[in-house]
This record gives sequence, C-alpha cells and structure tokens, in this order.
Amino acid sequence: MHSSPTRTRTALLAVAAAALSAVLMTGCSDVQQALNQGGDTPCSDYVKQDANGKRMTITKFLKQQSGNDNEPAGTAVDANMAAADFLCANQRNADTLIKNASLPGIFLNQ
Repeated sequence: MHSSPTRTRTALLAVAAAALSAVLMTGCSDVQQALNQGGDTPCSDYVKQDANGKRMTITKFLKQQSGNDNEPAGTAVDANMAAADFLCANQRNADTLIKNASLPGIFLNQ
C-alpha cells in the first residue's frame, strides 16, 4: 500500500509543527545557552546582548576558566559582567574575545 503525496506532506507538516512547538516550549534561554560561546564571544556580540544574555555568557566564561561545571558565585558573575561591560564597550578591536578584553585594548588595536 502506497501513501499519497498529500498524506506524506500532512505527516511531514505535523512532525515539523511538533518539533517547532517543542523548541518554543523550551524557551529562548535554552537556545541562548546552546549558542553561548562563553569566553569566545567577541566583544561586538557581547555588547549587543541583554542583561540575561550577558549573565549567561559570563557564567559560561567563568565555568570555562575554572574547568568545572559548578555555578560561580553571583558576586563573581556581577564583577566580571561589570568588567566585561567596561572593557568591551571600549575595545578598539570589536572582534576581541571577552576572555582577551583588557585595559591595553582600549588604547591599542589588539
């Protein structure tokens, strides 16, 4: 028994709709976390993030630095966010990764 092209399309559309619903139900933050590069985020991308995105980026960066998956202290995240905000907003090279943002980078095109 062969299925008709209409049945096949309908089945494919149903599967696509179910997949889209699953993605939407997981929320944007899950998508952001999956795409989050942590310390490998360029300053040009970091400065465009909202506060929640920056917090996730810095949290991942601190986990990368420590080499474990433990949640860093909120104060450490806050302090590193403030530093990254300042450094990335002023880097002469917008492609500088947040892990490499530095005071000299404000004055020199690193």
